Amino acid sequence: MSYVPTIGLEVHAQLNTNTKMFCPCRANYGEEPNTLVCPVCLGLPGAMPVLNGGAIEQTILTGLMLGCEINPVSTWDRKNYFYPDMPKNFQLTQMDLPLCLGGGVPLYELAYPKDAQKTILNPGKVVRLNRIHLEEDVGKSTHHASYTSVDFNRAGTPLMEIVTEPDLDTAEEVVAYLGSLRQILVYGGVSDADMEKGQMRCDVNISVRPEGTTELGEKIELKNLNSPSAIRRAIHYEVERQIGVLEDGGTLKQSTWRWDDDRGETLEMRSKENSDDYRYFPEPDLLPVHTATLKAKAEARLPELPHQKEVRFVEAYGLTPYDASVLASEGALADWYEQSAKGHPAPKKVANWVTNNLLGQLNETSLEITDCPISPQALGALVTLVEDAAVNGNQAKEVFHSLWETPREDVAALAIEMGFEPADDSEVEAIIDEVLAANAEVVAEIQSGNPKAAGRLVGLVMKQSGGKANPRMVSESIAAKLA
Repeated sequence: MSYVPTIGLEVHAQLNTNTKMFCPCRANYGEEPNTLVCPVCLGLPGAMPVLNGGAIEQTILTGLMLGCEINPVSTWDRKNYFYPDMPKNFQLTQMDLPLCLGGGVPLYELAYPKDAQKTILNPGKVVRLNRIHLEEDVGKSTHHASYTSVDFNRAGTPLMEIVTEPDLDTAEEVVAYLGSLRQILVYGGVSDADMEKGQMRCDVNISVRPEGTTELGEKIELKNLNSPSAIRRAIHYEVERQIGVLEDGGTLKQSTWRWDDDRGETLEMRSKENSDDYRYFPEPDLLPVHTATLKAKAEARLPELPHQKEVRFVEAYGLTPYDASVLASEGALADWYEQSAKGHPAPKKVANWVTNNLLGQLNETSLEITDCPISPQALGALVTLVEDAAVNGNQAKEVFHSLWETPREDVAALAIEMGFEPADDSEVEAIIDEVLAANAEVVAEIQSGNPKAAGRLVGLVMKQSGGKANPRMVSESIAAKLA
């Protein structure tokens, strides 16, 4: 029997705020343990929470970017459970009236794993969202050989929970969803969403059902997965495990499991809790939030999103959809390209240099675009030199590497200093005439219907000119002379 997996996600993303959700403690990463705490985030008796308006605005902004409906009134609830890194033994969250409802996340093709980008089953898919609510993060437990230490610095940090509908079909779509969502959160400036730093974490709900049926199978939750590659491995394993249980005549029960990356398998933690187990009740110390004013502020901050920027790059700069998607994949990269291409006579050529040369060099040197030693204006000037036939392609690459090592803005002067002055047009024409006269057989081959043979003549001209001639202009001249 064939089985169909169904996957839903609960993604937790820390917000970029200066302070925590309900107290004035700084929300910083990497500080000494238990130094960013106060009576409120430690849950001491009598401490009263105060709402962080910036965190609410950023959550509403996220909802607007993802096409959610913003609840006009939103309330707070207590989710009761005991865990060592939850100092109050309850979590302030939103159950009944979350800030955002509905919406969806478009899956960007470049967010899929590279080995899956050519076999995408549902191009252009949008994963529906159920809700986005705001809550406080818990502390961090570190398990040692014979004891566990708890750091409460993270406790109380504003945390969005973004919940999908069960819309995902494969592990590859899950990776694409996480990558696409991260792009949008970073574009909006609401979260850095760095999974390695715990700023974005993911719980995965998986069920399988016989093909041809519609009723979903029993849901198994995988907790606290911390990297796209681990999530992909975990989903593939868990789907096969569930199918194996059913094929052997067993049954599945709703439960929570964890992924052991070292062992490459999922391990059961506990039976799955339902909402009744958490004994939700309205938070008595916080008033409802009327969202109209914060929504208006968030609307004024709405950015151009990656898929919107991609369309504009195609229309405004004549880029291919692929090049546009590469350049729009990061906000900083898109801004860098636009600074170089805006007003440039050959924006598509600028894009080619960014995607083919600049990104390769950044990757090779492990630098981000924000650390690029070459300025956008210098790259634009280099492309202009190539287009004006002041340097040829190979010379331009040498100038590029010189700019990388010693950044400067006077690119044309640098090219001359490097000995790349273009050859005199009359001198080049004389060389072309000489090469044509000395290679009658190649000329005859071209005139008999083999234009590719002209490449040999271009090579000879380049050699005799000492590499100073422009290959494109030489090719065009030869074609004109032999027409």
